[in-house]
Parts: sequence; structure tokens; C-alpha cells
Amino acid sequence: MAGSGSAHLRGDAAALSVEDLEVEYHTSSGSFKAVAGVSFDLLQGETLGIVGESGCGKSTTGRAVLRLDPIAGGTVRFKNEAIEQVSSRRMRELRREMQMIFQDPVSSLNPRRTVNELVMEGAAIDGASKKERSAGAHDVLMQVGLPSERFSEMLPRQLSGGQAQRVAIGRALAVEPTLLICDEPISALDVSVQAQILNLLEELKKKYDLSIIFIAHDLGVVRSFSDNVLVMYLGKTCEFGDSVEVYERPAHPYTRALLDSVPNPEVEGGFTGPALSGDIPSPLNPPSGCRFRARCPLAQEKCAQEEPAMREVRPGQYAACHFPLD
Repeated sequence: MAGSGSAHLRGDAAALSVEDLEVEYHTSSGSFKAVAGVSFDLLQGETLGIVGESGCGKSTTGRAVLRLDPIAGGTVRFKNEAIEQVSSRRMRELRREMQMIFQDPVSSLNPRRTVNELVMEGAAIDGASKKERSAGAHDVLMQVGLPSERFSEMLPRQLSGGQAQRVAIGRALAVEPTLLICDEPISALDVSVQAQILNLLEELKKKYDLSIIFIAHDLGVVRSFSDNVLVMYLGKTCEFGDSVEVYERPAHPYTRALLDSVPNPEVEGGFTGPALSGDIPSPLNPPSGCRFRARCPLAQEKCAQEEPAMREVRPGQYAACHFPLD
């Protein structure tokens, strides 16, 4: 963890280091920061889960890491290069090692291209020959469980959601990345297919020593798939730490509320705790002090007057809260 009052956990050892990242949008109603000072480190071969309600800034964070959304402030270092400073040409080169898998697999694929052409888009841009692309497509499709004999000439509309997502994963892997950003890659899929895609990602992560940022709203999936978890609310980081520790002993009231909102058939009423009260404030006019205070059952006067700094509340576990949970 870095920035916002805390120190880097891994420093120069990190494959990806994000410090005080800011992303600002301009609308007819005014400007607002969709990401407002987010920091984290990611080691090679590690998975970081980013969770939070819709609109919290988690997808924007992932896109900013690839500079798909403009960076308004802070630093994103990938393999010791500050991506907010490199040229557009160098950024295109870096993106060969930084790939993204999107939420809607079908819409992320060119509807007029065959599966073979889709998975080899990156190789074609790099100037690979037709023979090299054909052989590469065969190998990639086998890795993601789509035999080329059956799928190579299919169009996206002929694929199921799970098959389309496998093509998207294959397209990302074909350029041999070291960092994979998965933006809600299973939310549009059936539960049984979700498990297949997660197992595939886990296998590929181990095989290629991939670093993964896994963005999701499904807390159970993030816990099982991620090494560490980062919890966001209204553009800010609420909590960061080992996924098991954060889930078993959350320090921030918002993390606790998210966990309590997960359906649990074993308890009366179906949920562990009460639902969050109130609506998410507008990012155009966020609350003073702690942004969560307007919905927090533990909020006190200090929460309105002073923004809490990210600090280590337990070994390796950080929270931005004046009154963290025991």
C-alpha cells in the first residue's frame, strides 16, 4: 500500500506500483474525481481484487492503469516506467505486456472477424506472417479450451457468453502479457460458466506467472481468487490487505457492510447484517471528511471534519477510518 499516509509495502519489488492515482471527469454539471488518491503495489504472480459498489471507481482505476482513461494526478509505474509520462508510441509497446479483459465478452470482440483473426489481432499488428498467426491461433485456442478445428472460423455471434470470454482471454494471452486486468469478466455469465472461467484464469496465472487485477462486485469470488483485496468507495480506498484477513476481520465499517449484504441462506432473513442505509452521495459533491460517513452507523463528529488517512490497523492490513473495527 502506498500514499494517503501509508508507506509502500513492497517498494521496488512491485511489478506495478500505483501511488495517489487520480482520474477526473468533466461533465455539463461540473467536474469530479472518479478516482481520488488510490494507491497499491502488485507483485509479479500476485492477484489483487478490487471491490465496491457500482460507481465506486474500481473499473476506472483499472482503465487508468492502462492509460485508457486519462490520469489527472499521481503515478502509475509498470516495471519502473511511469506510464503517465511515456509517449503514446511507448504506451502502445507497454500495452503488449498489459492486457485487459472486459465485462461484456461479445461486445468487446469485432463482430466481423473470425475467432482466429480475433485472437491474433496483436500478432497481426506486430507484423507476424499468416503462417505464424495460424499456428499461434491454434496454440492459444487450445490453451483456453476452444479446439481450433471447431471454433477458428466462427464469428462472435455464433459463440456463447463463456466461449466469447475464452476468446477474449486468448486474445489477451496471445501477446504474452505479464499483467492482466480483468474488469468484471464473469458478471455477465451463468454461475456454472463463471467457475470454468475462474479456473481457466487460475491455471493461466500459474502457468505464465501473471500478475492480475481482478475487478468484481461478487465478494465471494474475489475472496477465493485474490491474494489481496482493495475496497473502494466513491473514488477512495477504504481498506486494503490480505483477502482472507480482510474478509474474516474487516477493519472498515464499509467493508463490514459489504460482507453483511452478501446473501446467506444459513441466517434468518437471508443476510448476516442490515442493509446499508441511504444512497451513494454524488461524486460532484462528496461529503466532507470521510466520504462514507453519511451512511456509516458509527460516524462521529470527527468523521465530518477530518478525512481519515490510510493507516496500518493490523500487520499488513490498512484502513482509512478514524474508528476502525476491532
